[in-house]
Formats: sequence, C-alpha cells, structure tokens
Amino acid sequence: MLDITGHDLTLEQIENVSRKKEIVNLSRQALNPITRSREWVDEIVNSDKPVYGINTGFGIFSDRRINKQDARKLARNLIISHAVGTGEPLPEDVVRAAITIRANTLAKGFSGARVELIERLLELNNKGVYPLIPEKGSMGSSGDLAPLCHLGLILTRDEEDDEALSGEAFYKGQKMSGKAAMKAAGLERLILQPKEGLALSNGATFSAAIAALCVVDLEYYLKLADLAAAMTLEAVKGCSSAFDERLHQARGHIGQIISAARIRSAIRESSLVDSVGRIQDAYSIRCAPQVHGSGIDALAYVRKIVEIEVNAATDNPLLFESNGAISGGNFHGEPIAQAMDTLKIAAAETGAISERRIFRLLDGNLNGGLPSMLVDSQVDAGLNSGLMMLQYTAASLVLENQALCAPDSVFSMPTSANQEDHNANSMNAARHARTVLDNLKHILATELFSAARALTQRIRENPKTKLGEVTGYNYTLIRQRIPYTAGDTYWEPSLVTIKEMIDRKELAG
Repeated sequence: MLDITGHDLTLEQIENVSRKKEIVNLSRQALNPITRSREWVDEIVNSDKPVYGINTGFGIFSDRRINKQDARKLARNLIISHAVGTGEPLPEDVVRAAITIRANTLAKGFSGARVELIERLLELNNKGVYPLIPEKGSMGSSGDLAPLCHLGLILTRDEEDDEALSGEAFYKGQKMSGKAAMKAAGLERLILQPKEGLALSNGATFSAAIAALCVVDLEYYLKLADLAAAMTLEAVKGCSSAFDERLHQARGHIGQIISAARIRSAIRESSLVDSVGRIQDAYSIRCAPQVHGSGIDALAYVRKIVEIEVNAATDNPLLFESNGAISGGNFHGEPIAQAMDTLKIAAAETGAISERRIFRLLDGNLNGGLPSMLVDSQVDAGLNSGLMMLQYTAASLVLENQALCAPDSVFSMPTSANQEDHNANSMNAARHARTVLDNLKHILATELFSAARALTQRIRENPKTKLGEVTGYNYTLIRQRIPYTAGDTYWEPSLVTIKEMIDRKELAG
C-alpha cells in the first residue's frame, strides 16, 4: 500500500500502481497543506480581487470577470468544453499512472483542491474504474488539457448529472458511461468547486505518466540489450578484449563502463568466446558498450527530469498564501518533451545496433560458420528460409524508430488566439517514445531468439560447449519455454513468448 504526500513519489511506485494494481491512499501529512490551500481559494472567491481561473475566464478570456455565483459552473464548463480528444484509448497502465501523478500534484497543497477530490481520484484506481482517455489532442501546454478533462468528465458532475456529459469508462472489463461506471464501483461523482476545474486539468500529467513508464521500461531493456549482445558474442565466437575494464575506464563514460561490465559478467566461463583467435569483431558487437552505455547515460538525465515532474505543482494559478495566487506557466510540458526526445534517440539506437547483430547472426558469411539464416543445416537451405523474415521485421521497426526520433519538442503551433503562442508538444513526444520502446522490445526479443537458436547449433556442434554464467541461465530459460524447432515453422508465437517474458521481467539482464 502506498501513501502519497505530494513530494516523494517514485517511478517504481508509479509502475507498481499502474501495472501491479497497488492500492494508494492520501497521506495524513498532506491534509493540512491541502485544507489550507482550499481555504485560500474560498477567500479569493469571497473577495473582489480578480484571480485567473477562479473568478475569470480561461485562456484568451482571462480578462473576463466571473460572478461569484457562477464560479462552480465555470469549473464544470472547463471540463465539458475541453474534453475533445480523439484517437484510440490510452492503455490502462498509462491512465492509472496519470491518475496517481495528478493526485500527487494536488496533494502538494498549492492547487486549492479539496481533500475529497484527491481521494476520489485515487479511488478510481483502487476500485478499478478505468476512464476512457483518447490518446490524441494534447499540445502539452497548458498541460494535457484534453486528456485531463476526459478524466474530469468521469470524476465530476453538474447539478443535473446528465449521463451524456459523464464520458466513458471501463469497469470490470465492460465499457459504459462514466456515470454508470462510478455507480457500479460505489463512487459518488463530485460537483466541482471554484478553481478545481483548473486543478484537475492543468499540467502535462499524461505526458509525465507515459514518460515515467518509459523510463522504467528502457532501464530494463538496456540490461536486456547487454544480455542479447553477450549471447550474440558467444554465438559468433567473438572476442572478449573489447569489453576489458581498462579500456572503458580509460574513456570514463559511466554508462559505457556499466554496459561493458554487464557483458563481461554475462560471458564469464564461456568456452565459445575467444575460441577462434579472432582479433576484433564488427562494430555492432565490439562497440555495444559505447552505444548501450550512451543510452544509460542519457536515461539518467531523463529519469531526473521525470522524477521532478511527477512531484511538481503544475496547475495555474498556484496558491502560496492567504488571498495570494500567482499565475505562471508550470503547466508547460517542455521538460517532459525534451526528455522524451532524448529517450527516443537512446532507445532507437539500442534497437538499431541490435538489428545489426541479428543481421550478422543470419548471414552465413559473418556468423562464424553457422548456417545461413540459421536454418537447421546447410542442406535445408532453400527448402527452409530459417529466420530470414525476422530480420526484415526488425529492420522495418528500426526504420520506423528513426522516423519517430525527429524531435517533437522543437515543433510548436500557437493556440487560443495567440495567448498560448508556444506549445511544448510533450504528449506527442511521449506517445512516440512509447512506440519506439514497443519496437525496441520486439527487436530485442528477435535478437534473443536468434542468438538462442544459434547457441543451440553451437552446442550441437560440440556438446562440451560451456556457455557464460548469465547467458547460460537465460539460454536455458528460453529453451524451457521455446523448444528448438529444426525446420521452418510459424515463428511469431516464439517471439510473443519472449516479449511476455520481457514484460514479466523474467530474463536476467
């Protein structure tokens, strides 16, 4: 069980809530700051002082004063008018992560949201209500407005409680109206109070949710990339010298040092490595630590940015003292956009070098004497195509990743009659990063499968072959789940099995 405070949410905790369905509660230590900020909102509503979004219109209409009696309607109008996203629904893990991050943001006590609103947000996750949030429509400034307002449709209501204005949600696997889902889960939808519409909808929360999950996924994938490189190194009877600790210490890049150490550990005790007297291998093998390590270093920066963002106050205005609200731009998604662009490049390069290793494994001129396309034997070549098409698919995914790595953060388009004249594009950056990672997972699964097949053929050549400590463990695990098939078959189920093993983090990287 997790208690959120607004200050110390970790990416691993977000993963546990979003994918392992951990229960989340609001920490008691957050109650006083939340209550205090709510009291400040009430003071503003009862005063004549104009404060953006509390008693004024939004965006280009920020100079329009709103009567006190209409302040609650203003909050609800924001939700229903801004919920205009499009596209496929975001995955459940992303939605659960976003709900957790938004609740944590409000728990900081700068947003003026009531305790019950934050608790109701958390109850969506705890009771298994999964709001349907379209994946497209956010510019990342003023945060992820459309996605957050779709969330607000499920969570809130007006006096009439019109079901047509309640959005859609999934509950126990069934899609239904937001009103029906909340009722089925035993949850009351709330009437928003002044400022709470902005508190719910301002901030790059869905961008940050995708980013948080991308970070934890890529950290694991980079470990798997080192494992895959080590298995390929063994399969082609490569050289260990390129992974010598002294070599990497001489350059000094931390990620490179880490990657080389992982590969050295993986191949320890292998009888295949250094067995043919080759002086050096191709770049895709020899330079794996330099490429994977650059990803490790880049991801350290990305993690830092995302950890700050998921604990940030991101709506506008923010409240710091009685009758004092400060308008600014903490909702702007630029930090997440630039971080996701960085992550995309690291992931794409890891996939690109992995595909080159797959290519070498399948080329009979480059794989150290193994059959072309890893057919069972050279006699079968022609009748059987072996793993030929697996490399085609990997190559196509590398090309898609290269296209998706065009930086989203440098693209901007003005909105709201030029009041919002520079937008972050963080949601597109995060969505594209997630696609790049999905592609990378398939590429790594292909290399792991191909290398395992090649190692089976090496062991058949010489039954006394000894695999490395880590590579041997993972080879055995793969073979237990996927028996070796001599002739051509339907390869896709094997790749699906390895991807499922990756999702469950069963493979030791």
